[in-house]
Amino acid sequence: MIRPEWDWSLSDLASVPKNGRKVFSCFSCGGGSTMGYKLAGYEILGNVEIDPQMMALYKRNQDPKYPFQMPIQDFKNIPNEQLPAELFDLDILDGSPPCSVFSTSGKREKKWGKEHHFREGQAKQKLDDLFFDFLDVVEKLRPRIVVAENVRGMIIGLAKGYVSLVAKRFREMGYEPQLFRLNSATMGVPQKRERIFFIARRKDLELSDLALEFKERPTLYKEIRSGRGRPLEPNTRTYKRWLKRRPIDTSFGDITERVEGKVSNFNSILVHNDRVPNTVASNSCFIRYDEPHYISDSDIIRIQTFPKDYDFLDADVQYVCGMSVPPVMMKNIAQEIYKQWLYNLPA
Repeated sequence: MIRPEWDWSLSDLASVPKNGRKVFSCFSCGGGSTMGYKLAGYEILGNVEIDPQMMALYKRNQDPKYPFQMPIQDFKNIPNEQLPAELFDLDILDGSPPCSVFSTSGKREKKWGKEHHFREGQAKQKLDDLFFDFLDVVEKLRPRIVVAENVRGMIIGLAKGYVSLVAKRFREMGYEPQLFRLNSATMGVPQKRERIFFIARRKDLELSDLALEFKERPTLYKEIRSGRGRPLEPNTRTYKRWLKRRPIDTSFGDITERVEGKVSNFNSILVHNDRVPNTVASNSCFIRYDEPHYISDSDIIRIQTFPKDYDFLDADVQYVCGMSVPPVMMKNIAQEIYKQWLYNLPA
């Protein structure tokens, strides 16, 4: 039986009790975080998003009061008097600065400090600078609380120095940051998705440390499986590799390492019925272990805990979901922030 967290609709948000607290989202993509805050009872005032396609999705599904389609660098330079007054009275400023240069896949250190296209068609940017552009917005708007999500690779190896610089900047601006490493599989999300969250509170609020500990039972793929994706073509190398799979294999990389003596197709994941699905990434392939088919779009939507009536317009479902924070993951965090911090603060 499908649990409500995986099988919800945008229309359900109308029945969620409101807590009177306000959020603004940066690097919002299609609104994964936004929907999480809404599920927790918050009001979302608007967003900043550079990608026209993502902004179209956000407007279609989130109906923001104050949408800003522009680079974060342009937003932070808007004169204060030209911004809505509500943005200077935020309970939470949310953001997921794109930092693919810290991903544990590829030669990440060689990418640091260089300009890259985050997505084809956009201006080149130094992706490792975007977090500090976001912090400039924090300094500008002075929200009570800041929530910033990012990849696990930020706390591995040399990137730890970058994390130290982020924490130092928070403190210089009058915030006390905490760093959490969370796995969505322990938070009611049918997906192993490890992410780090900087959660910082303004020092003048004199709040104690936030405690986040989630222990929900992991959800197996067979519990949310539905529909069927496109089949593997019988004459392809992918299909021939799939035929050589073994129960211990988690990806096609395991197959090629055993059979061909090299790791390839590392982005092609084997999805087992009795295991928790891997992280939904925008560029990975999910293939069912027990049949030569990709998983379905409805699988991806459920794995990411997106609403079943989300309108993807002409966008690729996996791309949008892979670029987003699972709404139920953010809902859990937002609920704890309200219970431990905001509930006792004057609005």
